[in-house]
Amino acid sequence: MLRLLGPFLAGLVFAIGLGAAGMTDPSKVIGFLNIAGDWNPALGFVMVGAIGVHALALPFILKKGSPLHGTDFLIPQRRDITPQLITGAALFGAGWGLAGYCPGPALVSTAGGSSTVLWFVASMAAGMLLHQVGQTVLADSKAHVAERKAERATAGK
Repeated sequence: MLRLLGPFLAGLVFAIGLGAAGMTDPSKVIGFLNIAGDWNPALGFVMVGAIGVHALALPFILKKGSPLHGTDFLIPQRRDITPQLITGAALFGAGWGLAGYCPGPALVSTAGGSSTVLWFVASMAAGMLLHQVGQTVLADSKAHVAERKAERATAGK
């Protein structure tokens, strides 16, 4: 239970920051993305602030050698651009631009009980579940094909 306190507090600080910056208001996000109209730079300032804090803190964090509640830092090693990355980024961007929400602010906004944000979060959860099911089916299918190939190779000997 104590192991979950750190992540909970980090999420709470993140939520408070999103709320204080006004990033739970979809009109601010849509205003930032509307560069040809009534552009609102507020989201850009929030992003620059967050990136700045991360850039300054990361070297000190990595000097520790390991995270508080784990053995290794989970830092992505892949640098390639895959179709899954492009598709995911496009879906994220389209959803963000159309709804004005991304996952963090949407979850924070559920506290207000707006039906719009509740539908968004429910749709997001359904999409994540659908993706997980699809990945499982795909992995099972690949395993089945590999099994069949191995059977055919063995039968042909």
